[in-house]
Amino acid sequence: MKINNIYIGGWFQRTMLQLSEVYDFLRDGTSQLKLNKKKLLELRANLNIGSIEYGVAGEEFIMFNTSEQLRVKIFEDGLIVVSSDQVSEATMFADVERLKGYYEERLSPAINYLFSLGAPVPKELANIETIYPYFIICDDATHEEIAELLAKTERQKYFEFSNKNYSVLRGDKYYFINNKTSSNANIERYVEEQIFIREFKGQLHRYLNLHRIIWEKIDQVKDRNKVKGKDIVKFSTKLDSYAKTINLIDGRIKQMSTYISTRERIAKEDGNLTDFLAISGYRYETLRDTLEYIKDLWDMTQNYVKSAQKLFNEIKQDVTSSSINSLTIVTSMSAGAAILDLFTESEPSFTSFGFIYFFILALIGWGATKLLSYIAERRKYEISDTEIDKNIK
Repeated sequence: MKINNIYIGGWFQRTMLQLSEVYDFLRDGTSQLKLNKKKLLELRANLNIGSIEYGVAGEEFIMFNTSEQLRVKIFEDGLIVVSSDQVSEATMFADVERLKGYYEERLSPAINYLFSLGAPVPKELANIETIYPYFIICDDATHEEIAELLAKTERQKYFEFSNKNYSVLRGDKYYFINNKTSSNANIERYVEEQIFIREFKGQLHRYLNLHRIIWEKIDQVKDRNKVKGKDIVKFSTKLDSYAKTINLIDGRIKQMSTYISTRERIAKEDGNLTDFLAISGYRYETLRDTLEYIKDLWDMTQNYVKSAQKLFNEIKQDVTSSSINSLTIVTSMSAGAAILDLFTESEPSFTSFGFIYFFILALIGWGATKLLSYIAERRKYEISDTEIDKNIK
């Protein structure tokens, strides 16, 4: 048995327009955007790029080699695959870490900086640690040898299948693939589709979990019988923040429909994937169904945060109205005092008593304002909303 290749990769939605920007950056470290030119050149130099080419295989892609015997393919839809054929069974784990280190510490920071302008990635997504699938390609391996490799990495077998070209034994993070032919083309296409499908599914799962987290955060604000006046602005600010995150994520989710349809069409037209599609072709339809489900969830989440914002806006209007009434009372007191003074003095004059009297009036006005403000802050405003049984899913 010989290990002849290792693949890792990831996917985040891009377009052919962005692929052209990536090509300009990889070719000579330039960008038409207002980015730091020195930093762009430093990031490019850190990639150790050798030869580079622009091609088309169903989708447009860029492929380049590095001085460390790595090969990188970047597709127009955002799929990135990093591989190396300078590997062995004895160094397998070190080789995996080498590819992972290049992807996470050098390639990803360069791509992220290149696309750092424009709509931001929500921090709830940016801070999530991605676990990549690792694809280990072997030649002339027996089933027992593949199983032994899997046992070194993971205890549980998740999936296994075999065709005339290759066999696959899959754990959670590791795929061990035995090549039965002299060509790696069909295996590479299988790896590319598996990375895309796993990443697509992984993003949907993260969106599902984020829906749960954000919904609960909205609940913590909204599920109160009463709220103090001084807390209204704080809670309103939280809701505005949640609404911004929801809008950003909703935009990302809506972008995903096109990618799954295009990938499915290209895969079904690719002869190298015939055996793969016979087993896993249904997954494209399943992913589309799951995507529609996630879209509906985020529509509900958007409506939920909007209803919460509406409730708190109405409460803020009540607070504003109460404040205006309080100011009216204080103003009326001052006006009354002034009128009384007009009727008790024959002509205006400046006296020490008058100064003290004015000071007392101002102090009373200030004290009344502070008292009314304190009452408004401590006053509890009712939050009326339809109660829903959360145990019904």
